[in-house]
Amino acid sequence: MNAVADTPVKDGVVADTFVDFREVFLAYDNSDECAVEDISLQTRPGEFIAIVGPSGCGKSTFMKLATGLKAPTRGTVHIAGQPVTGPLKFVGMAFQAPTLLPWRTTLDNVLLPLEIVEPYRRTFRKDRDKHVERALALLKTVGLDGYADKYPWQLSGGMQQRASICRALIHEPKMLLLDEPFGALDAFTREELWCVLRDLWTERKFNVILVTHDLREAAFLADTVYVMSKRPGRIVARRENPLPRPRDIDITYTEPFSALVHELREHIGRVRST
Repeated sequence: MNAVADTPVKDGVVADTFVDFREVFLAYDNSDECAVEDISLQTRPGEFIAIVGPSGCGKSTFMKLATGLKAPTRGTVHIAGQPVTGPLKFVGMAFQAPTLLPWRTTLDNVLLPLEIVEPYRRTFRKDRDKHVERALALLKTVGLDGYADKYPWQLSGGMQQRASICRALIHEPKMLLLDEPFGALDAFTREELWCVLRDLWTERKFNVILVTHDLREAAFLADTVYVMSKRPGRIVARRENPLPRPRDIDITYTEPFSALVHELREHIGRVRST
C-alpha cells in the first residue's frame, strides 16, 4: 500500500507537511539487499505517528533516515521543508534504555544536549541559569520535582525514562523520535508514561515518530499508525486513528479502542504469514 496522498507538491515537497519520504530505498553497505524499500509517507506539522511491525522490519532504519544518520540509496527525505543531507540538530531522541550518564545528576543529564548541541553550546555557561529553570520546569511536568539532584542509580526505571524524555526535549526540538521508549517498563508504569508523553505533546505539539511493538501504545498515542512489512521494510498499511482527543487511559477499555488494536493486529498477522 502506497501511503502518498494526493496533495499539492511544490519543488518536490508536499505542501503543509513536516516529514516527507518519497520512494525511499536504503541498501546495506556493499549489497543489493535493502533494509527498507519504496517508503513513501508524509506527516502534517505537529502530527504524532507510530510505526509498528515485526522485529527486523526496518523501523529503526526509518528513524535513522528521518534524523539524517543514514542517507537513502534512492529517493528523497525532506524534514520541515528541507532536504535531509546530514544529522539534524532540531531532533530529540529517546530509546528503550534511558542511557543516563551515571556520574551526572538528573538535572545535569537533562542539560547535556545544551552543552553539546549548537547554537546552545557556545552560550551554555552564560545562559545556564535560564536553562536550569527550563529543565526544572520540565522535570516538574513529568513528575520528577525534587529529584533534580539525584543520580540515575537513585531513580526507578520509570523515573529514569522520564528524565530521558526531558533530556530529549530540553533543546525544544521540532521533532521527537522514540524507539521503544517504554518497552522495558512494567505495564502500570508504561501507561503512566503514555499519559506523560500525551500531556507534553498536547502542550507543545512537536512532531513525534514512535517506533513500538505495543499496538495498544500506538492506538493510545498516535494520530496515524503505519504498519511495516518484514524485511525489506515497506509500508503495507496506514491507519488514521479515529479515537477522539484528549484520550484518557479509560479509553483503552472501550470497544472502539479494542477494535482498532484488533485491526492493527490483523495487519501484523498478515505480515507475519507472508
